[in-house]
Amino acid sequence: MERQPEVDLTGKVAIITGASRGIGRQAAIDFARRGANVVISARTVNNDPNVIGSLSATAKAVEEAGGKVLMVQADLTQRADLKRLVEEAVAHFGGVDILVNNAGATEGSVWSKEFLDITFEEWTNHFDVHVHAPFILMQLVTPIMASRGGGRIINITTGSAEAHRLVEEVVPPTASFGQSATVPSYFASKRALDRLGNVVSPELRKYNVFVVTMHPGFVASEVVTTRLEGQSKEGKAVPIDTGIPARMIVYFAACANPEEYTGRLFKAEREFAELGLDRSDLGAAKLVTSG
Repeated sequence: MERQPEVDLTGKVAIITGASRGIGRQAAIDFARRGANVVISARTVNNDPNVIGSLSATAKAVEEAGGKVLMVQADLTQRADLKRLVEEAVAHFGGVDILVNNAGATEGSVWSKEFLDITFEEWTNHFDVHVHAPFILMQLVTPIMASRGGGRIINITTGSAEAHRLVEEVVPPTASFGQSATVPSYFASKRALDRLGNVVSPELRKYNVFVVTMHPGFVASEVVTTRLEGQSKEGKAVPIDTGIPARMIVYFAACANPEEYTGRLFKAEREFAELGLDRSDLGAAKLVTSG
């Protein structure tokens, strides 16, 4: 890969799901630093902006970064909430240019269950959050993006991604940090999200809408940090800062020629290094080009 120029995002409207913490929160802040208007969504609002892990805290951080922000509390398993999320974004900012399907269901008893013990409700919950919600949101925002000249959709996947596939599928470890490392509903739904972006990209290209799927890597999110507490780190992978995948999200949203990337799946840490990106180049003044 060769690094592309990045266009000015000033005034662009970005919807980010799962924005109360982790990658979503950092991406919201980074978009604000580029001048974008940010619509942040999660189930947890909490009116105290000092409580980390809430939309209020993310909104405060976005405003401190100089951005304009709209909070929309939404349950991604509810179709009415998904429709309202897009409607409120349009009503408040006038449209949608960027969609980041970042939300993930990473908590609950399903993470400590074996396959035969997983309920159908737990299975479908992961598909509702990881596949059905992105599907519905992509359908809702594509006509809006097309009417504004086009847009970008970035889907956040996981370690089950195509980026790690070999000729024969590698059998994963049975456990990691005391929890299941295979969680069938989580990994199967994320693999479905991988393929969704791949197969719809040719059609959405007609509307100047481009879809990129990205594996963020082993990220030092609040969930991972909590699971690592009290665990021996010897011989285990070291989580990367949330800033790396967040920077890649901004890059894919701003790259001058998204045709090169649409329908493909990328690994954040690898591409971050290969493209020579840096956390210090987020400022709008450092853009290579504008448009």
